[in-house]
Amino acid sequence: MHQYDHGGDVYGADRPALDFSISLNPMGPPPGVLGAARAAVLDWNRYPDPKCRALRQAAARRDRAPEEFFLFGNGASDLIDRFLRALRPRRALLLAPTFSEYRRGLEGIGCEIEEFFLDKENDFTVLKSILNAVRPGVDLVFLCDPNNPTGRRMEPDLLQAILGRCRAAGTFLAVDQCFLELTEGDPNALVSQLTGGGLLLLRALTKSYALAGLRLGYCLCGDRVLLERMEGLGSPWPVSSPAQAAGECAFRNFPDWPKRCLPFLREERARLTRALEALGLWVCPSDANFILFQGPTDLGERLLREKNILIRNCVNYSGLGPGWYRIGIQGEAENTRLLQALERLLSNQ
Repeated sequence: MHQYDHGGDVYGADRPALDFSISLNPMGPPPGVLGAARAAVLDWNRYPDPKCRALRQAAARRDRAPEEFFLFGNGASDLIDRFLRALRPRRALLLAPTFSEYRRGLEGIGCEIEEFFLDKENDFTVLKSILNAVRPGVDLVFLCDPNNPTGRRMEPDLLQAILGRCRAAGTFLAVDQCFLELTEGDPNALVSQLTGGGLLLLRALTKSYALAGLRLGYCLCGDRVLLERMEGLGSPWPVSSPAQAAGECAFRNFPDWPKRCLPFLREERARLTRALEALGLWVCPSDANFILFQGPTDLGERLLREKNILIRNCVNYSGLGPGWYRIGIQGEAENTRLLQALERLLSNQ
């Protein structure tokens, strides 16, 4: 059976586990957004809007981009798959480590993959030397900002330089920004570049508004032909009515909701980092709502078996391997429970 390569698979456990394997806004969704989703369930006898018209309008107003630049899907993974099948690159450049869905989608279309390996010695920072890997013959560069699972944000000037190099080389640039709203970064920094072509931005309310169960992602792109091709590769109704209603309410009534959690994230990220390092674990400096660290190879199994806590095992990430883990930052009480469990386990080795 295929191994599940993502966090959040708590359904096979004997009892409910405290789940640190997923990385969502620790504030959860706004109550009004949940209310909108519940109300939409009552329209059970109508199909969802296949064009997501009201949702696109609300998103365009919040993100300050033309409505025709937006395409919504059943989470970001749905759009990654459709994008790669629509573009059909022959050779692509990926970071290593990075989110596994890029590789899965590229392998599915028979694309040759090159990897730009990030070093632990440099805290998994993307260095300027990546510009040398962007050259004619590379059809696609797929970046993650902040990178998953390292939590490191791209330097804005370097990202602009990569975009310029891509355009000079005839290379398409895709930037996964699904976690960017949960950092100090500017989500709108690249929006003005969309009209120049060769650029796609990927986002998800799944993460920034903690709507993982509703599955709602979207992309922005100035290439209407590409977006129409992507739309044709999806199902006729890719976004459910509750998800559309939740997204529209989020964009219209809670446009700054992700930013509200940033002070809490800064404080808890620093507290968790200090505590993990005090336990003798190597911790990657993170800019995001999740933290990558290195520890004993059996730590994840012991946490689940002995403490009923699930963390993300990063063994399947290219460039990592056994003993690497990622945790999503949760509420203060949950974070404290994780630290106490780790302290007990590591002191009993």
